[in-house]
This record gives sequence, structure tokens and C-alpha cells, in this order.
Amino acid sequence: MRRLLRAGSVLTLCIAFSLLSACPKSEEPKAAPPAAPAPQAAAPFQVKSIDLGNAVGADKKVSAPTTTFKPADTIYVSVLSEGTAPSITLAARWSFEDGQLVNESSQTIAPTGPAATEFHIVKPDGWPAGKYKVEVAANGAPAGTREFTVVD
Repeated sequence: MRRLLRAGSVLTLCIAFSLLSACPKSEEPKAAPPAAPAPQAAAPFQVKSIDLGNAVGADKKVSAPTTTFKPADTIYVSVLSEGTAPSITLAARWSFEDGQLVNESSQTIAPTGPAATEFHIVKPDGWPAGKYKVEVAANGAPAGTREFTVVD
């Protein structure tokens, strides 16, 4: 009988050992992957410079800046900007010496970085000699003024 008890005890131990070894081991928690760096916030839109000239390139930038024009010249203004915005309305208001309005126009842009926006005026019968200015606004807020002269 002792033998039977001993065999039963050994069998019980074997079963207990088998059950314990069949249990899955608890895994150590995995470390969270490092957080991705936060994307840099896009720079807000701003006008960087306003250039005048009598020609622009394909990139809409003034080829040779000048503030003195001849009566037959087409007069260009290139508004260089940086930053992003879903929608910006740029406006150019051209005026003669006494504030007489020569031309006013606007363009809506959606910049995603550096940009050049071109405006121009032309007068087939020639510009009267004198002092002029162009005022640039972005969404109605003044962005800059450039004065120029037409000489005979």
C-alpha cells in the first residue's frame, strides 16, 4: 500500500509540475516606442519685401529693381512673402502725386512657403512724369509702400 501511496504522490507531483510548466510565463511589458518628434508649426504668412522694376522673370520676381521709369514702361511690383496660409488676399493700390488713383487690383493666394506675387500697370499712351506710389496690403492690412518716379 505504501507503494501505491508513493506512486500516487509521484503521479500527483508530475501532474502539478506539468500544469505549472504549461502556464504561460508573464511577459515583461514592452517599452512604448519613442514618440515621433512633433511637427514644427508652419510659419505664419508675412510679406518679406516689395520690389519695383520694368520686367519680371518666370518666377514673378523683378529682374532689375528700379524706382525710376520711362513713360512707356510697364511698371511691375513683386511681393515676396514667406509662410503659409489657407487664403490671403494681396492688393496693390497705385496712385499719382496728389493721391489720384491710377489702378487697384488684388489676387487671392494660398501660400505654402516662399512665394512671389506680381502686379503691374501699363499705359499705352505713356505715364505722365511725376511721383507715384504703390501700396500693398495683405487681407486689408498694410504690408508696405514703395514710391517711384516717371521721368521723360
